[in-house]
Amino acid sequence: MKIAVDTSILAYAEGVDGADRRRRAIDAIKSIPAHNIVLPAQVLGELFAVLVRKDRRPADEARQAVTWWMESYETAGTSPAVLAAAFSLAVDHRIQVWDAIILSVAANVRCRVLLSEDMQDGFTWNGVTVVNPFRDVPNILLAMAQAEV
Repeated sequence: MKIAVDTSILAYAEGVDGADRRRRAIDAIKSIPAHNIVLPAQVLGELFAVLVRKDRRPADEARQAVTWWMESYETAGTSPAVLAAAFSLAVDHRIQVWDAIILSVAANVRCRVLLSEDMQDGFTWNGVTVVNPFRDVPNILLAMAQAEV
C-alpha cells in the first residue's frame, strides 16, 4: 500500500519541534516499508522552507536534508491535471490550496493514505485517506501498511 507523507511529519523527523516529535515521526516513517512511501514534491519544497525559516538552518544544510529525503524515497511531481484537481478540492472542500495539491498528488500516484497531522484525520478524497500517525488509537489503514513486507 502506497503512503504519502505530509510536510509536518518530515519536519518533525528532522527535529523541528523537539526530540519527542522527532522520535515519533521517525518511528512512523520507519514502520512503513520504504518502497511504499511517496513524497509529493510540494512537501519537499515546504520542508525546505520550514527548515530555513522555522528551524533557522543555513540554506545549504536544509538543501542537504531535503536531498536526502528525495534520494531515500519516491518523489511525485505536480502536473497541470494534478493542479486542476487540487483547485477543485480546495473549492469544494475548503482545504488550503497547498494541502489540496499534496492530497491531489497522493491520489494521482494511487496512494491509499496520506500521513498528516495538519489535515483532517479520516478525511477521504479520491481513494486517499488522511491519517494522523500520532493518534492514540492507531488507524487500521496505517496498521495494514505497517504489516506489509
